[in-house]
This record gives sequence, structure tokens and C-alpha cells, in this order.
Amino acid sequence: MALDHDQVIAVLATFGDRTPDAVADQISSLELTWLIAQVEQRYGVVLDFGDDVLAGMSTVSGAIAALRAAIAAAQADAGQQPQPRPQPQPQAPGA
Repeated sequence: MALDHDQVIAVLATFGDRTPDAVADQISSLELTWLIAQVEQRYGVVLDFGDDVLAGMSTVSGAIAALRAAIAAAQADAGQQPQPRPQPQPQAPGA
């Protein structure tokens, strides 16, 4: 199952305890850090993005594209298919 728009919005919504409707298309640096950490946990990969890739992840669609490519590459290197791990719903800091 590939990472999709609804999944990314759901993860971002947990940062700050928001509803998915309240998540903007623009992603702040704190939201991006949260998103990357949650994706690393869920997919069991370590993601290391360069500045140029991070700059392209300032929107939901940009983040989805970069995360999909990075997950696929990391798991191909490990000989795995990209499958999310079953995880409890993430909690935002201080929640």
C-alpha cells in the first residue's frame, strides 16, 4: 500500500490535535519533522533527505512525492516491499 494523500493528512492532523479539515496544504518545518518521524516509524525505514528535497516537501503533494520515492528506495535496498507496520494512532507532543 503506497502512502497516499489521506494518510499524510491524517498524520499531520495528529500534530496539534487537529481535524484533517484543518490541515493546510503548506507544511511547516515542525510539521515536516513530525511527518518524517511518523513515516519512519510506520514503514520501518530511516529517511535522510538533502536540503533540496526538504525544500520540495513544503506542501502536502511535495511531501507525498518525496516520501513515496524515499520509502520505495529504502525498502528496495533492504529487499522489502513498502508495507506500513501496524501502529497505534500517533499522539502529538503534549497531547
